[in-house]
Amino acid sequence: MITSEIKETLKAYKKTIGDSYTLAVIPDPKEDSGDFFMDSRSSEFPRQLEFQFGKNGKPRVSLLIAISNENHAISLPYAPFGGIWSKENVSSEILEDFIREVIDYLKGIGIESLEIIQPPKPYVFQSDLINNLMLKSGFELRKVLSHQFFLGKKKIKRLVQEQSSKIHRKEKESGIKIRAGAIQNFKFLDEIRTWNSSRGYEVTFEEKRLISQVSEFPEKYFLISLSQGEREIAHSLVVKLTSDSLYYFLSAMDPKSSVKSLGDILVFSLFQLASEQKIELIDLGSSETHHRINHSLMYFKSRFSNDISNKISWYRKIEK
Repeated sequence: MITSEIKETLKAYKKTIGDSYTLAVIPDPKEDSGDFFMDSRSSEFPRQLEFQFGKNGKPRVSLLIAISNENHAISLPYAPFGGIWSKENVSSEILEDFIREVIDYLKGIGIESLEIIQPPKPYVFQSDLINNLMLKSGFELRKVLSHQFFLGKKKIKRLVQEQSSKIHRKEKESGIKIRAGAIQNFKFLDEIRTWNSSRGYEVTFEEKRLISQVSEFPEKYFLISLSQGEREIAHSLVVKLTSDSLYYFLSAMDPKSSVKSLGDILVFSLFQLASEQKIELIDLGSSETHHRINHSLMYFKSRFSNDISNKISWYRKIEK
């Protein structure tokens, strides 16, 4: 359990490193930037800390963690990732100093371990360097997931323009209607679970937690639904993780539907939404189930991606 000593220590904190850099620790930070959605609080991870490393009052590196009742820290639980973020080109020495200072601080308040889920490179262009430094700093590699991306605001717009007439022809021939926008109800979650289970796909989302997150951040979730007549035949839940990205979080198609190229229409609708939102990158997610690559799914996504990058989970035990 989180002791009274740790609770007392979880206060705003600053430490100057060398001549210019300062480590600031912000307890229970509030979302105010709109750039990255904060992980909602839970009984398992009741406290959060944000580490900021910078100079002249300008943060250059940051890390948001959640702390469990058993004094374990993770960045971030119940989210696609957390990780160390650098907003500009930061030297390897500064990043290494930041990692060391974070570990020293956590050791000082009695935290026993730290897990960091580092985002793929399209989100943080220095992720490869950060991963290297975490390995050199005593972290153990726990998991690697490949995410497929489509990068480029202009390229997204161009693809939508090039494919628009072809997709609209398929819609008309099949009598399909597309709806994309805010979530009105959560009936689609039952259909996604049923459709994916019938195909033998792993179903991992927690419905109550997801509904809570959507309720907390409604402006960052979009639902794309395809229907034929009165019948829903496909859904995709999309999350705006950052101001210029969309994450293809959950999707499923009715296996009983006879509509051809249904997946193409669903993904095209995602690109159309991204173009309307002036998005810079589309994250199509990973194609792995039960720790194995789903090669057919990866091939399908490769038709709509122009980049691939790894999301890596790291773990370090913090010695007292």
